[in-house]
Amino acid sequence: MYKHFFIAGAQRSGTSYLYHLLDEHPEIQMAKPLQPEPKFFLNDKLIKKGKAYYENTYFTHRDSDWLRGEKSVSYMESEKPAKQIVEYFPKAKIIFILRNPIERAISNYYYSVHNGLEKAPMEEAFLNEGKRYSDYNDRKISVSPFAYLKRGQYIDYISTYKRYFPTENLKVILYEKLIGSINVVHEIYTFLKVNAGFVPSAWHEAINKKSRNNFSLPPNLEHYLKNYFKDCNKRLEENFKLDISDWWQL
Repeated sequence: MYKHFFIAGAQRSGTSYLYHLLDEHPEIQMAKPLQPEPKFFLNDKLIKKGKAYYENTYFTHRDSDWLRGEKSVSYMESEKPAKQIVEYFPKAKIIFILRNPIERAISNYYYSVHNGLEKAPMEEAFLNEGKRYSDYNDRKISVSPFAYLKRGQYIDYISTYKRYFPTENLKVILYEKLIGSINVVHEIYTFLKVNAGFVPSAWHEAINKKSRNNFSLPPNLEHYLKNYFKDCNKRLEENFKLDISDWWQL
């Protein structure tokens, strides 16, 4: 019987970096390809093909002792994957990587711009998100490309998974703690119950790492964003005993 885990999100929070660190581990096989992500448990047509199809399509190594992992960061934003995953793999472990939600929103915005999905200035995109959130083709894109702020309300999404999986099967990691920290990498290996002493070659090399060092937010927008995330950040701290004090220092 294969054992499974899932990197469910969040977008623009170092999930590709973690994917490579996990795929390099000799006891772990990650679903291929990395891009495009499988998003199997969001697709009704694929789900109908069944568990065997999933196993045979995304994984090649047949040794049942290997741990199998999938990265599909859209999973965090919907209840559907949680319901489907627990049906297929009730003992699965779920990993969330969370980044300062303002930093994440900025990175998400530029990602949408780079991919031709966003034409509005950043301030307009953020302040008018509520009106624009659903203005996309959901037949081509699995989740809204304009959910820059909503996507950073992490506790609401994680709470959905807590209804389907025991707390000990959920792992919340802070992007700021993960990048370049072999200790956090070993902590994740321990959570997955594989050899925690393994040292991946690229642990100090962040993938898709972005910085806002080259610009600053207008004071009014920064104030708006801090207030927007204040409540959900507090609830996240309280529920998972996290130290996210650095998120307030922008």
